[in-house]
Amino acid sequence: MISLGLRILLIAIIGAILAGVTCSIIGVFVVRLKISSIGYAMSHAAFAGAALGLLLDIDPLLIALLFSFIVALLIGPISDRSNLSPEVILGIIFSLNIALAFIFLSLLPTTAASISALSILWGSILTITIDDLTYLSILTTIMISAIVLFFKEFYAILFNRKLAEADGINTKPFYYAILFMAGATVSFSLKIIGGLLVFALIVNPPSTIMQFSYDMKKIIVLSPILGAITCLIGFLLSLITDFPVGSSIVIVSSLLFAISVVVSPKRRVIVQH
Repeated sequence: MISLGLRILLIAIIGAILAGVTCSIIGVFVVRLKISSIGYAMSHAAFAGAALGLLLDIDPLLIALLFSFIVALLIGPISDRSNLSPEVILGIIFSLNIALAFIFLSLLPTTAASISALSILWGSILTITIDDLTYLSILTTIMISAIVLFFKEFYAILFNRKLAEADGINTKPFYYAILFMAGATVSFSLKIIGGLLVFALIVNPPSTIMQFSYDMKKIIVLSPILGAITCLIGFLLSLITDFPVGSSIVIVSSLLFAISVVVSPKRRVIVQH
């Protein structure tokens, strides 16, 4: 029989790996499509939803998902119909969700607010359950399956959305799918990374891999591998230093990105020119 402590540790490690994989997969699209603000907007939408869930005594994950999906529904159609950049829409939604989150938290009893808010903000990886792992596993499977089945369409969007549409590809369903997957990824990663830090795990690993390759197939494959490794190293750093797990993962991913920029062959080419 596995002891309770070891079981909790194993669940946490598996959860960290799955979060690293899932966040990094969606991160490839976020970085390549230059909609990195989506990380801010989605993380704070999920944060606001989780805070409302705590206030209403409903599963915070469920309400976090609902808020994230509402944001995903708004970003695509509004930016398409209003001729505004998605970044503008995201900025407005970001500030609105921050305001809502703090209103919901202010209505909670003091003790509950302090403990629960910290858990949402910074993550609480040792409290994740088998159900949380199941949700993350299902999400990861869906994302990988969708990318494999519709690789041509997703690749076309990554290369150039306007050219893809000119080539006869209806990009809207796939673009909206990216937004929905981003929302689900952020929501399922709240317990592990925290609402304020999950953005870094979405952006940093793919940005690091992109310093070494132009091949999108390699980037899509290598980014989740690096994301998983980053989470494992961050988790180990947290155990050694007693830092929060989410913070440790972000520190590791940021250091790896900084190193990649310094040693990147792309940078050397630019310098030579």
